[in-house]
Amino acid sequence: MNSNTISSKCFFKMDNKIQNYDWGSRTAIHDLFGFANEAQQPQAEVWMGTHPNGCSIVTQGNTTASSTNVSLSELINQDPSAFLSQSTAEAFGDLPFLFKILAADKALSIQVHPNKQDAELGYAKEQQLGVPLSAFNRNYKDANHKPELVYALTEYQAMNGFRPFDEIIAEFRLCYIPEINGYLEQFERNPNQDGLCQFFVEILSMEEARKINAVDHLLSYAAANQARPVCELILDLAKQYPNDVGLFAPLLLNVITLKPGEAMFLSARTPHAYIKGTGLEIMANSDNVLRAGLTPKHMDVEELVKCTDFIPKPINTLLTKAEIKGCEHHFPVPVQDFKFSVFQEPKDQQVEMSSAEILMPINADVTLLAESGETLVLGKGQSAFIPAYVGNYTIRCEGRVARAFNS
Repeated sequence: MNSNTISSKCFFKMDNKIQNYDWGSRTAIHDLFGFANEAQQPQAEVWMGTHPNGCSIVTQGNTTASSTNVSLSELINQDPSAFLSQSTAEAFGDLPFLFKILAADKALSIQVHPNKQDAELGYAKEQQLGVPLSAFNRNYKDANHKPELVYALTEYQAMNGFRPFDEIIAEFRLCYIPEINGYLEQFERNPNQDGLCQFFVEILSMEEARKINAVDHLLSYAAANQARPVCELILDLAKQYPNDVGLFAPLLLNVITLKPGEAMFLSARTPHAYIKGTGLEIMANSDNVLRAGLTPKHMDVEELVKCTDFIPKPINTLLTKAEIKGCEHHFPVPVQDFKFSVFQEPKDQQVEMSSAEILMPINADVTLLAESGETLVLGKGQSAFIPAYVGNYTIRCEGRVARAFNS
């Protein structure tokens, strides 16, 4: 640890950026965590991390006289190996994850995130072509993948992964959409990954008049069958995104509602969309998004198809089952960028750590205690950054506490 590192401080309370995206809820974050919203703006996300579009602020120094506010990235850059751990600093160079509170009142776009190899190739190609990072048609903002895990705080509705082939065919058969019937017959003759890929491309590529007629037929069917949850969802999405090709997505993708306390991993190369609800999300640091509907933004169908696996995901495989060790419920993920756990009523629970962590109490105050005697009390929705050099600490809470870390 270099001489500039504030090595005596164990807990850094975070001041986090609230993102006021249009799809956000005006009430959920206030109701759950008491965050002020006097202007009644949509509060979509609270970001905890070092992302340049919303880096957290922390206080450096142990006394009021010596304390200064710095960005979390500035703090870490003083000594990345000490703050992150040597292995994390060498592998990633920065905090490798972004942790969020996410509150959706309207559906987010249907998205596919590239895997690491796709992202590296796509980013290099667009850099070579000189496509500006801010261009509307830029697909790759960086060379990283973007796996995600969402943990539900309320009922949390989402779409994730393709339905089984026969289920997709059956759903579209029920609708009887003349503009799509020819594509559907081809898919029925070829009910496999290639057939689904072709069907998907044909739907996304319909010219405007054909698409509008197809959507009209879809909505007529949905209106006549509102007792079916999938039809109710289509009608709700149509109010938010009229005439959008993404209105066919509930027939193609699994629709799932997480109960509070349930979690779901969202893999690379898999179409998904958050529809409604409040949860915690942890993700790799990336802005790479390829869109597939429910959006006015750019859609690059050719690139989207390159980065999509047309493999069905049975709905009963979507939930991430917690591994329980004492009061810690750990949700395993198949990536190295992040890990996620929830402590359930930890009573003087000692936590051993080997990387930097962010802790956030969900529904009760938490007290953090270091071996040095330092303590920090956080209210629900507040968060603390804990450097890797701390080694271990004790946690005390009568509710649930979320833990974001990477090793």
